[in-house]
Amino acid sequence: MVAELVVSLSGIGPSTLARCAGLAAELDRRRVPLSLLFAPRKAVPGAALDWVLSRVAAGDALVLHGFDHQPDPTHRAVSLRRRAEFSALPAHEAGLRLVAARAAVARLGLATDLFAPPGWLASPGTVVALRRHRFAVCADMAGVRDLRTGDVRPGRVRMVGEHWSYLLGVGRAARRGGLVRIGVDAADLDRLGPREVLLEAVDLALHHGASPTTYSSTASPRGSTTTSTPSGAVPTRTR
Repeated sequence: MVAELVVSLSGIGPSTLARCAGLAAELDRRRVPLSLLFAPRKAVPGAALDWVLSRVAAGDALVLHGFDHQPDPTHRAVSLRRRAEFSALPAHEAGLRLVAARAAVARLGLATDLFAPPGWLASPGTVVALRRHRFAVCADMAGVRDLRTGDVRPGRVRMVGEHWSYLLGVGRAARRGGLVRIGVDAADLDRLGPREVLLEAVDLALHHGASPTTYSSTASPRGSTTTSTPSGAVPTRTR
């Protein structure tokens, strides 16, 4: 079985834009698309948002990455590990935040039915709410869930980390022919090490025959049901 490679980028903003664009250029040369993790409440008009719009119009995937990343919005006592925005929410409260996030995304001229929770942690109630609100995909820490069929593709997300152990993990996943998920926060790209490790990991996965894709097509052969392209835009890159 041929492995699939998904590279996701979070933390896109005015202060990280140059690093994001540099990484995207390197991946474009390798014909590897990006899945852009996007929190609409944190987005501000300007060059960074324009860059996201242009990347999505050209074929990258837009993935809703929470609403505002407020930790523990319910104010309940939870462990440190479970303070990510959607990690402990019941279905009703998760649904309210999803509705607000989708409305904010729409005001920016975008749309998506892909979701990756902050911290890659989604409560059972969040999964229920995602289905109710017709999301197609939920990518969490351990795998990618097709919310329409219930199928889950195993494959943990590998955030850029220590050089050798990180590369070994990516290499093993690619050789097994499964789903290879590489994630990076733009804040980590200000150092040469993480950026080079990420590119080496991508090259290693490609060397083992992994097929580059995005979260819009990992859950099922049908892919995502909602376009992430701004109204009136025509994608110019094919993947």
